[in-house]
Amino acid sequence: MSYEEAISYSQRWIEIIHKTSLTEEEGKQIIEESKHNFAEHFNKGWLDYRKSVTEAGDWAATEWTGSGAVFYDVLGRQYIDCLGGYGLLNLGWSHPEVVSAVRAQLERTPMPSQELIDPLRGVLARLLAEITPGDIKYSWFCASGTESIEAAIKVAKLYTRKSGFIAAVKAFHGKTMGSLSMMGKADYRAPLGVLYGGPVYHVPFGDADAVEAQLDICKKVGIELAGVLFEPIQGEAGAIVPPDDFWPRVRELTRHYGVLLIADEVQTGLGRTGKLWGLDHWGVVPDILAVAKSLGGGVMPIGAVCSTEEIWQPMMYPNPFIQTTTTGGGALACSAAIAAIHVTLRDRLWEQASAKGDYLIPQLKALAEQYPQIYAGVTGKGLLIGMHFHEPEIGYKVAAGLFKRGVLVAGTLTSAQTIRIEPPLVITYEQIDAVLNRLSDTLREIALTM
Repeated sequence: MSYEEAISYSQRWIEIIHKTSLTEEEGKQIIEESKHNFAEHFNKGWLDYRKSVTEAGDWAATEWTGSGAVFYDVLGRQYIDCLGGYGLLNLGWSHPEVVSAVRAQLERTPMPSQELIDPLRGVLARLLAEITPGDIKYSWFCASGTESIEAAIKVAKLYTRKSGFIAAVKAFHGKTMGSLSMMGKADYRAPLGVLYGGPVYHVPFGDADAVEAQLDICKKVGIELAGVLFEPIQGEAGAIVPPDDFWPRVRELTRHYGVLLIADEVQTGLGRTGKLWGLDHWGVVPDILAVAKSLGGGVMPIGAVCSTEEIWQPMMYPNPFIQTTTTGGGALACSAAIAAIHVTLRDRLWEQASAKGDYLIPQLKALAEQYPQIYAGVTGKGLLIGMHFHEPEIGYKVAAGLFKRGVLVAGTLTSAQTIRIEPPLVITYEQIDAVLNRLSDTLREIALTM
């Protein structure tokens, strides 16, 4: 492609971006072009993996716009979103107050100079200090969850001057090299070979005895640990909730052994599980907290790592630039996060997640009892829910069947036979009932073929 062709092609798409509506012919052209671009220039395997979507109708779904818990594809077909962008869309699609804040900031200045003080970064850091557990006071901003985990690892190492970590089997912490080292599944680790240079030990999630045994072994053999890193509730593993004594015991153990406790709240944070923070279910305060996904209100990408003033000292002195990023914590992202936090607190969205989860989970469990040949179980808290099936093929059929009926769900990255139910927290009870009815129809259809 020549420069002239690139100019023409980009101009055409700028015009499409500015369109407020599409004809059916335009929609179908976008679908075919998008499939071609993904196959030839982005990731063909990504398309193949999404067969539960692409095989569900005559035309592959190509998303276009949305509001609340509903979105539309380029042909104007409506879907109830029970995926929520993998936890990104707690506030739903295009929340008007978040969009408004970002638009206002965009018209002022999109990005900071990096040399002067940009006020919104300080405002957001102060807000996080006010709403995070315990004595957490300082924050650093980035653009994604995996970056926030990388920073958490770095903060822990800087403060402790130690290099070892304990994480969980089936954990998901991101795919950059440091966070990938903490992940608990071989599919994503093994192809890369050697990852993080320090020792990382994996224990079964929810097993406090295993955590204690590993801490004791490391102490006895002289391996120095910087931190213990867990998700409050494992998200990608399938909304796995630990026993109620797990987190309090882990907090006690880390204090006893002088190891930092790091909470990966990237997916559980800001209301998803029925509490503002996942660890609030057990009244546990971490030393370091990582958050991302819904922090940007579903409008801008932003992540953060947060900790106490004491632990933050090596991030400030002697070198305050030891952890920086040019684009992380930019003005647009911070404006989105400020608005998202405001809406979350004002509307007490975690309480909505709790009540809607209490309404939805028992009905999913009733379906699991009705179809024991299909289900292995249902897990979760709030609106972070996993439907576990006996085989991956069954999960595939459930996802495809729901999509044909206008409901978007997806599997998890570390548990191939688990389908997540993770809708925007603003989903209505009427929409939940519609999802349950369509799920029931799907299960009935699958059962007839077994």
